[in-house]
Amino acid sequence: MNANHTKYSEYELLMKRLADLKYAGAVLQWDQETYLPAKGNEHRGQQLATLSEMAHELFTSEKTGDLLNILLHQQNHLHAAQRRNLELTLEDYDRNKKLPSAFVRAQTEAVHESFHAWIKARKENDFTHFSAPLQKVIELKRQEASLQGFEQHPYDALMNEYDRGLTVAFTDQLFASLRHSLSPILEHVRSKPQIENHFLHQHFNKDKQWAFGMELLNRLHFDFEAGRQDVSEHPFTTNFSAKDVRITTRIDENDFGNMTWSCIHECGHGLYEQGLPNEQYGLPLGEYCSLSIHESQSRLWENCIGRSLDFWKGNWDLVMKYFSEELDQVSVEQFYKGINRVTPSLIRTEADELTYHFHVMIRYEIEKNLIEGNLQAKDIPAVWNELYENYLGIKVPDDKNGCLQDVHWSHGSFGYFATYSIGSLYAAQFWKTMGNDHPALRHDIQRGSTHLAHQWLQKHIYPYGRYYNSASLCKKATGEILNPDYFIAYAKQKFSDIYA
Repeated sequence: MNANHTKYSEYELLMKRLADLKYAGAVLQWDQETYLPAKGNEHRGQQLATLSEMAHELFTSEKTGDLLNILLHQQNHLHAAQRRNLELTLEDYDRNKKLPSAFVRAQTEAVHESFHAWIKARKENDFTHFSAPLQKVIELKRQEASLQGFEQHPYDALMNEYDRGLTVAFTDQLFASLRHSLSPILEHVRSKPQIENHFLHQHFNKDKQWAFGMELLNRLHFDFEAGRQDVSEHPFTTNFSAKDVRITTRIDENDFGNMTWSCIHECGHGLYEQGLPNEQYGLPLGEYCSLSIHESQSRLWENCIGRSLDFWKGNWDLVMKYFSEELDQVSVEQFYKGINRVTPSLIRTEADELTYHFHVMIRYEIEKNLIEGNLQAKDIPAVWNELYENYLGIKVPDDKNGCLQDVHWSHGSFGYFATYSIGSLYAAQFWKTMGNDHPALRHDIQRGSTHLAHQWLQKHIYPYGRYYNSASLCKKATGEILNPDYFIAYAKQKFSDIYA
């Protein structure tokens, strides 16, 4: 065995040890949001902080830096995938080196405190329980932006964590264009008689909903030998390897859509994680490309496939198996229109495909102001309510249905929300290309199969990990970088048909 190969093996072993620590923390976080007994909260924050501090110290050690530099100086002896792993790891090393281990521990402890404060605030429908712990997280995120450095806006440093190179300047321009393009479609919809969807808000037994969701996930190729689904306060996906992926959902017995599309959305995330190269465990090429691409997967399955007429024609037998009593007077065409009803709403995760983006823009605007320091946590409810009235024309009745609905801020995930809309744009572009590549795609879905869709993603998205950035992966898969026109064309056609 030559020296270069020995050094690369040493690097692989180090990265796998780091992944072991990271995923051990992820298991504790998953447990915290699913099964943790109330009194277990006392030491959970300390456990998470210790693991994150240990992983950070190991990764940012001088020994790690020396190993990376030695290997990169001898990279001519490595193949392309090995070189790319090293390049990406060095980027991660340089970024993490800017954050002291004590700071990482403090952030983890603050996030733990804020998460449990968020849970209490939601239960009591009172933002004041969340305000002070959230403010602590915000101050640490501002400090993180300062430590990481930025050229134009402090929020750039945080957005970069979720999609490398994403900036406020780009996102501001994209959202302005999206608002301009969506407005005429929304005006068309408002000029037409509203779609009826009362049948979605009957009583649907929670056990039957759960069984329906589990069977639906099986049809969508989620591998239950490499994953599981549970219930949580806010649906999410996490993984501990490509062979252990956890998704969660939530159930509202008076809303058929709440669990159904949470299952499909999180399944999209789960399929991506299960499709990443398992042999690259712990290495950059075994990790997802970006959160924008990750969200493209959930939004593609949730909307392009999961809200299509073809999909429900192919799965109407499953609906009738569990809910024939509730929906026996509803045709699949009525069901399709009902699940795509466009109307301003309070809850982002339940929003239609058009108004959804205004939910994202509201959070994006609030986050920018929080990181700039122009807004404090205590001001969020008033600003939130004002923006919902300005953007969507609706009054927010309380905190639980308003600024407490999303878990992201309690996790310290500032810079994330824009990826939901950007992911939707990528999804439409992938969907169009997928249809061009597979003319039988719609027929396949109408037969109750999503094999061709899953096969296309397995070929064009899953296997590359972080080898490409978002723009490059999109160009490789579709022939061009992100083009919002695909989403606008998709939305125009779909909602013009639904609203006649």
